[in-house]
Amino acid sequence: MYIILGFFLAHWYLSLFFQTFFLHRYASHRAFTMGPFTEKVFFVLTWIFQGSNYLSAYGYGVMHRMHHAFADTENDPHSPTYDETIWNMMWKTKTIYSAIANGKLVPDKRFTEGVPRWEVFDRIARSWPSRIFWGALYVLFYLQFATAWWMFLLLPLHFLMSPIHGAIINWFAHKYGYRNFEVRDTSVNFLPFDFLMMGESYHNNHHKNGSRANFGGVRWHEIDPTYQIIRLLSKLGLIELANQKQLLRAERIRKAA
Repeated sequence: MYIILGFFLAHWYLSLFFQTFFLHRYASHRAFTMGPFTEKVFFVLTWIFQGSNYLSAYGYGVMHRMHHAFADTENDPHSPTYDETIWNMMWKTKTIYSAIANGKLVPDKRFTEGVPRWEVFDRIARSWPSRIFWGALYVLFYLQFATAWWMFLLLPLHFLMSPIHGAIINWFAHKYGYRNFEVRDTSVNFLPFDFLMMGESYHNNHHKNGSRANFGGVRWHEIDPTYQIIRLLSKLGLIELANQKQLLRAERIRKAA
């Protein structure tokens, strides 16, 4: 039992880390910079740890910028305000994301400028053979180590890990929680101590200052685990934290465009 639960938790948090660190804070908001080689390393690591539900940095980054620009309006790619159920919202999100990642939807330049893109790698990592490969590995692992039938109920969560992470924040962090800032949307901080989403649940803080690398830190209990790792990577010289004043200015210009 402990092997299966350990595997599930490892997949949950490692997949989540690369989603919030690489796709969200880097690809979408450029809260820090990294060199071309390091960027490609993180592309590959994101594929490894997201596995069967790998998300394109370009598709995610562009869609997330649209979310900030149109939050809780009819043009928002995902909003509880305009989607009747969480399932409707997830399907709408998937449709828009796929259209962007596949080049069928070409958004305004303000949403695409500076978003990292590795088309050749994305085609491989997002392909059905890749998804089936990772899914088969999960199943084989469970067949080897599961000791009770109920453990196999966790497998669908592995197959849909990245969409689940997104849905938790995009639905619940726009409906339930507390606010530190009055903003033009319904974003709230979903958890006072974010043990579950590695800082992502401080969503109201993030909507107030979208380009800020630290999602927490407004109240004493708002500890952002991902930001602590970002600080460590910055000290090691693998990434460089961006100038927040310049980022905020660029974000205002992008929103006004």
